[in-house]
Amino acid sequence: MGRFIYDTNANSVDIDDRTLAHLRIVMMNKLRRSEPFMFDVEIGDGSGRRSFWIHPSVPIQFHFFGSRQPRINRTWIEQLMLAASGPSGLTILPEPAEDETPPAEG
Repeated sequence: MGRFIYDTNANSVDIDDRTLAHLRIVMMNKLRRSEPFMFDVEIGDGSGRRSFWIHPSVPIQFHFFGSRQPRINRTWIEQLMLAASGPSGLTILPEPAEDETPPAEG
């Protein structure tokens, strides 16, 4: 289980390492392009959801507890990028099989 930290530890959410690795790629690509976006995530303890306005001026940390880098599913990255660019922002979507094609924008 890893941790996404937005600015301070008080603004952190536990996310499994595999999912966190994929979110890291999506967030870094969006921020590299200076594209802020909303990130909405369910709190692991069942206490609700948190929404973060992801902006390049706010420090982000990705704390991985595992020592091995997971294999990256490019199809999942594409689906997460589409979500991050959409009106509802980035949410954690279920991981698809790698040969699934992302849904067309509509």
